[in-house]
Amino acid sequence: MTSLIHGANGAQGGPVAAVLRASGTTVHAAVRDAAAYRGDHHPVQVDLASADSLEQAYRGVDGVFVHLPVGAPDVQLAHAHAIVAAVAAARPGRVVVSTSGYATTAGTPVGELVEGIERTGVSLAVVAPRLFLENLLLPTVVAPVRADGVLRYPIRADYRVSWASHLDVADVVARLLTDHAVTGVVGVGALPGLLGTDLAAGFAAHLRHDVTFEPQDVDAFGASIEPMFGAEGAAPVVDSYRWRAEQPDELVDEATSAQRLLGLEPRTVEAWLGDLGV
Repeated sequence: MTSLIHGANGAQGGPVAAVLRASGTTVHAAVRDAAAYRGDHHPVQVDLASADSLEQAYRGVDGVFVHLPVGAPDVQLAHAHAIVAAVAAARPGRVVVSTSGYATTAGTPVGELVEGIERTGVSLAVVAPRLFLENLLLPTVVAPVRADGVLRYPIRADYRVSWASHLDVADVVARLLTDHAVTGVVGVGALPGLLGTDLAAGFAAHLRHDVTFEPQDVDAFGASIEPMFGAEGAAPVVDSYRWRAEQPDELVDEATSAQRLLGLEPRTVEAWLGDLGV
């Protein structure tokens, strides 16, 4: 069995590639520059803006894992359309899409990606995490945790979230690429959802010192991440936290959760930190 993994040297694709390789699956890494790739998997050079490039990469593989990189919405939309055209032409055995926490409503880049692949008739599963625990390892977030015992993040103290790690997503994606019985949306994340105080307690248990949670101003958070993602990349992230400020919670549907459909439980915050060796 051969799977092509987008971002196989990145935050989401890397753990997926590792889980698949450990299970005996042949992994092809979809990368921008095959000559510069230094990973452990067979590199396949692709251009996300080119349907022809993607079609060549998808042809003959059993499964494809894809997610849209962080970027401006118009660029993401162009990538989504190219991926859909390539899937329609190459017809891989299975496609698994991660929403990366983005909305899948009509007209959004991920919505266009999912709806387009559905129209091709190719077997599709959509992995739908909410917020990634790895966001808490951004330097501007984790540094005060270590130095001052304060976890600051731009969500309300009463806002419950089905937090998940990239490791949890990888376990689900790997299962879905090798077992085609489940199609449609699979939610990935903690049930019941976690509060900020639960996150702080997980850090405290792992670091062995007290950690408290403080809601952070959204604009202050945006200013802290802009040097990392650029103004265009940070803007939709900041907008997502403005949206969260108006929501009651952010939970996966238990009926379509990985817990219910696949029997896969997400890691606790403490276990996740331990697995990463933070």
